[in-house]
Amino acid sequence: MKKRIFFLLAPLSQLAVAQSNTIETVEVEGRQSNLVGKAISASEGVIGSKEIALRPLLRTGEVLELVPGMVVTQHSGTGKANQYFLRGFNLDHGTDFANFVDGMPVNMRSHGHGQGYTDLNFIIPETVSTVAYKKGAYYADVGDFSGAGSAHIKTLDELDGGRLGLSAGKDGYQRLLLLNGFHLVGGNTIVAVEANRYDGPWSGVQEDLEKTNVLLKHAQNIGKGRLKVALMAYDNQWSSADQIPARAVQQGLISELGVIDDSLGGESSRYSVNVDWTQGAWTASAYLIDYDLNLWSNFTYFLDDETNGDQFEQVDKRRVYGGQLNYLQETQWVGRSVSNRFGADLRIDDIDEVGLYQTQKRQRLGVKRSNALEETSVGLYWENRIFWTDQLRTVLGARYDYLDFEVQDRAGINQNGINLGVNGGTGDDDLFSLKGSIIYSLSEEWEVYASAGQGFHSNDVRGATINIDPDSGDAINTVDPLVRSFGYEAGVRAFFHERLNASIALWSLDLDSELLFVGDAGNTEASRASERQGIELTAYYHFNEHWSVDLEYAYTDAEFRDSAPEGNEIPGAIEQVLQAGISADFSDGWFGSLRLRHFGDRPLIEDGSVSSDDSTIWNLRAGYRGDNWTVYADVLNLSDSDAHDVDYFYESRLRGEANAVEDIHYHVIEPRTVRVSLEYRY
Repeated sequence: MKKRIFFLLAPLSQLAVAQSNTIETVEVEGRQSNLVGKAISASEGVIGSKEIALRPLLRTGEVLELVPGMVVTQHSGTGKANQYFLRGFNLDHGTDFANFVDGMPVNMRSHGHGQGYTDLNFIIPETVSTVAYKKGAYYADVGDFSGAGSAHIKTLDELDGGRLGLSAGKDGYQRLLLLNGFHLVGGNTIVAVEANRYDGPWSGVQEDLEKTNVLLKHAQNIGKGRLKVALMAYDNQWSSADQIPARAVQQGLISELGVIDDSLGGESSRYSVNVDWTQGAWTASAYLIDYDLNLWSNFTYFLDDETNGDQFEQVDKRRVYGGQLNYLQETQWVGRSVSNRFGADLRIDDIDEVGLYQTQKRQRLGVKRSNALEETSVGLYWENRIFWTDQLRTVLGARYDYLDFEVQDRAGINQNGINLGVNGGTGDDDLFSLKGSIIYSLSEEWEVYASAGQGFHSNDVRGATINIDPDSGDAINTVDPLVRSFGYEAGVRAFFHERLNASIALWSLDLDSELLFVGDAGNTEASRASERQGIELTAYYHFNEHWSVDLEYAYTDAEFRDSAPEGNEIPGAIEQVLQAGISADFSDGWFGSLRLRHFGDRPLIEDGSVSSDDSTIWNLRAGYRGDNWTVYADVLNLSDSDAHDVDYFYESRLRGEANAVEDIHYHVIEPRTVRVSLEYRY
């Protein structure tokens, strides 16, 4: 089904310039939409709900794997945020890729587990209307976490009728889905509920996942404008099988599906309300998010404490307030079409507690550090577009970002006898960024691009006020609150007769020398200046209205810029990513998708002497759609690969080992599993 979107609404406002101050609507079919004449780079695009519906997903976060070159994995339980890999970054949980849902930021600043933590488990995939991705830092409306790019996820504004879905699968997988759309007080209202239970395939622990999601959204025309109000609620608890040391499997202590610590897991919740208003050239939005996380992990087992073990709890309890405002001005200048977009965004993170505790079987033994934070940012931007000729246009953007923060110590004297009161304080930082693109249309089917831009990501502000190490009490260096990046790109896009959509992009990205706060350890760690460059190719071909194929390939060379004895490789930087698939969709009949995902080996330490293996998995979805009933099956990890989702190399110590051992620690891909779903439409 074709979806109607508004060009004056985020996230797709940057894809085109409206020709009047009235709301303009266009028909969009995801990757069948023609961005020639609209996009400002070859590496941006739109994914529609139809494509998402055909994609077999093991986890909610894999929605982002529709972004070309993106790999989404997991090293812990299903309830934890995913690991993301893109453009030579091990993004951990999102540090250099900004994510938004209906204008609300997802990346969490100064988070208890790590800077930029991006948990997408609160999304119900069936409610996603579009995903608009913009790779690179060439877009004035995106500020923090923008080095590698951004994704703007938009939920549905209306539904025709309702859907009731039931899913069941191996390892205790159960899912209930309820969607309903109806007219209320002159507008459209949708209600969506998801309940998910899962035990997982692990030996020695059951995930006991209990996830509940609710979305209530109302959209209505009022006067000459349009109002949208949405409520979202998410609650989750789970146990997890974290990464395991290779030697434990080799020695027969556990299987690849086994665990060392069987009391790991987490609890998380997110409740939000957001309001969006559009009238003529003006758009405005505001949001309030209430968020909690308690996460128990143990990566080193008995390295630091051979009696109680190294389990720790990370805590994050906050409220996030904010909003955006922008205005589109369209004029003529010496006979040329000119537009200027002016915008502002505000975000306040009011954090009651962000803490790190030593625990044993989820019981607290002592506090390593605990803080209360307030972090406020303001961003102002301007973007100018000029159509010099029918073929040539330019985009110039400027952005100013200001960050103000206060860190208060809540721990006092920690478990190591260190007074952490000196680690509090206040501070601020700001950055001015320039961005620009030149676009030339060779024809109605071909377009070439050249783009450059400055981006940045914020660091955990606890690292900006720190004075002493919470473990040793030694003096320690602070971090810069805002860290600059600079990228540029050249590309080509082609679109032929609504059948072939293809692009190629050559890109480069440099990051300044920086110090990063490490949430897992509670201290700061030095990182050197780095550079990344690569090439990305995408091709989507529709044989007809039913059959399509797609191919996405990304190659990245990532290194530290300086020479050092330990080497110049960036640990976790994936060199090659390949995704491909074939899809079929008959409106009243059979549908399905066969997917291939391959990501190559990657260095695990700086000299490259230890690396991960590559990984290839296949996923399949096949089903039949009748008048009111739909039944389909997902076969995930079709070839039953025992490759690894993630790999790390570091020291740990098992019970009984006399000394620390450097080892590969990994999390295996979940074995082949089948999930069957039945839906009734009414």
